[in-house]
This record gives sequence, structure tokens and C-alpha cells, in this order.
Amino acid sequence: PMSLPDRLTLPMTVSTSVLPTPQGRRASISREELLDAALHLVGPHRSISTLGLREIAREAGIAPNSFYRHFRDVDALAIALIERAGTELRSIIGEARQRASTQRSVVQTSMEVFMEQLRAEQGYLQLLLREGKVGSVAFKDAVDQQLCFFEQELQADLVRLEQAQGHQLHAPELVAKAITRLVFAMGVSAVEHDEVSQAQILAQTVDMLHMIIVGSRAMGSVKK
Repeated sequence: PMSLPDRLTLPMTVSTSVLPTPQGRRASISREELLDAALHLVGPHRSISTLGLREIAREAGIAPNSFYRHFRDVDALAIALIERAGTELRSIIGEARQRASTQRSVVQTSMEVFMEQLRAEQGYLQLLLREGKVGSVAFKDAVDQQLCFFEQELQADLVRLEQAQGHQLHAPELVAKAITRLVFAMGVSAVEHDEVSQAQILAQTVDMLHMIIVGSRAMGSVKK
């Protein structure tokens, strides 16, 4: 039988795998899941600037300190969310443009997808429109960077389609910028309206975009 001193000197071990965690909190979380939690909190109307770290942590089901494993602060998360929104929207709208075969259809298709995204559940477009209008300077700069990416991709598609039809745009980089900025400005207006008004804004915007392209094409023919 084991003596009393032997029993007293046995090492005591505790398995960390069974240590309790605070009720309702997760042991770990991914960066994308944190972004999802923040996106859910802002919804269609809140600015990211109104979010607090503890609120995001509570929504994600983690301890506040776990937030810092992925982001240095809420502003860093907000900019990452703006970048994700821009990337997702460029992918959606870019795929629609790739299916277009004429300038009229690329404008019509892009605008229809754009307006659909105004009503999309994930709220990426609303987020960009909102932060570009009322966000902090850093957030507005992040949105502007995403718009520049939109312009670059749109310019490439416009040049591709013009060449296929034997046309040439004057200053295609300015055409892409004019289109992008107009569409987002009209989007800011449309987001506050009902679907009937949004359809009217869509039709007006398509006509204005077509005027930009036709005008640039005419200027391009003069420059030849």
C-alpha cells in the first residue's frame, strides 16, 4: 500500500481540454466569422463607426480579448469589411459584364445587378454607399479605393467590347470613372426609395450611362 508521504507527493494534473469556458462563448473564431458578426450588426442602416468592440465580441460569441487575434481595433475590422464588400460586389457585377456582348447590354446588365444588390440580404452595397457618404475619413478613403478598383475593371471591359465592335472610346479611363461615380451617386439616392422609384432611377441611369458612352465614342471617332 502507498504511504502517506507518497500520496502527498503525487503530481496533480488538470486536463486543459475539460476546463470550462464562460457560458455561451466560443473558444476560437475565424476572421471571416468576426466580419460576418459585424455585418449582421450594422444591417441596412447603421454605420460601422457606431459599433463597439464588446458589442461585436458578444455578437460573435467570443471574449473581447479574442478580437485582437484578428484585428488591432474596430477601425481595422471596418476597413476589412469595406474591402470584403467591394471584392464581393466586383465579382458579382464583373461576372454579369462578362456575359454582355454589346455596350447597351453591358450597361443594362450591370445596372440591373447593381439594383438587385441594393435589396440583397448581405447588404454589401448598402455598406459601401453608407460609409462612402457618412463614414469617417478612413472609411471614405477605403470606399474610394474600392471604387477605383471598379473603374479599372470596368475600363478593361469597355475597351474589350469597343474593340470587338470596331469602335474606340475617347479617354476610356474617364468614361469608366464617370460611369462608376454616377452609378454610386444614383445608388445613394435609390437606396432611400421604394422598388417602383428604384425602377425609375434605374431607367434614368441607364439612359445617362448610354449618353456617356455614345458621347465618348463620338469624340473617339473625331480623334482618329
